[in-house]
Amino acid sequence: LAQNRAEILRLTKRDTAATWSDFAEPLENANERLWRAWGAVAHLHAVDDNAPMRDAYNDNLPKVTRYRTELEQNLDLYEKFKALRAPSEFDSLPRARRKIVENALRDFRLGGAELERENKLRFAQIQEELAALEAKFSENVLDATNAFSLTVTERAELTGIPQDVLQAAAEAARKEGRDGWKFTLHAPSLGPLMKYADNRGLRESFYREHVTRASEFGKAELDNTSIIKRLLELRNEKAQLLGYRSFAEYSLVPKMADSPKAAIDFLEDLAARARPHARRDYAELESFARAELKLDRLEAWDIAFASER
Repeated sequence: LAQNRAEILRLTKRDTAATWSDFAEPLENANERLWRAWGAVAHLHAVDDNAPMRDAYNDNLPKVTRYRTELEQNLDLYEKFKALRAPSEFDSLPRARRKIVENALRDFRLGGAELERENKLRFAQIQEELAALEAKFSENVLDATNAFSLTVTERAELTGIPQDVLQAAAEAARKEGRDGWKFTLHAPSLGPLMKYADNRGLRESFYREHVTRASEFGKAELDNTSIIKRLLELRNEKAQLLGYRSFAEYSLVPKMADSPKAAIDFLEDLAARARPHARRDYAELESFARAELKLDRLEAWDIAFASER
């Protein structure tokens, strides 16, 4: 961060020419180094969560968020990119570089570069709070996932589950000094259980635990309901600060859909085309489940199991 800030000071001086080689490329390279480093940290935080990693990530998240906001609201950088967009320099650039310049100008606008000072400060506050809330949301989901496990002690309750899955479950139980087979909500454990376990009650209990993680149905301290509400409020305020009617409009600026209506129309058209086929598949699966599996009705926790059969 310190190196990048020093580089930005150098690049925004008057004697730095607004050309690709003198200005845009050094800035791209500096930010690429930073985002790669932070990307590795963020990935480790997501896949190998532990207390020291979580503390380090959350300590540094506000610093990285602050830097990103500074970058997007830096009017000197913005003016340099505008100068680079002038036909004399811009037209000579390869297509990929022209796209980078255009995206940079777009991102300055989306990052609040054109806001008045007071609104810039509020925008920065929103960005920082959003980043913290998004991180907390993910942590709650992970903690809720980790919080549930079930050790089954009777082998007869686990018929249908492949031997390699049972071996992993037995090893997980042994690590905790227990007999039996330990199953969790993590995909390598949950997936095979839902797909192969003959025990319908076991499938139901794991299904319900999985779909209610980090919600009002679990531990209060892991409930993401208030976080979701606050995220929606902040996203709406952020969009309106930039002159958009909704966060959906703001979100679509760098994307292929022209408007929220176009995105929803596409999804509804896709659903209308897919629904008859889905209903036919479901009816076939339901008929099979009643005839072959002797199920009174097809529930959500039966879908993977019946489909596999």
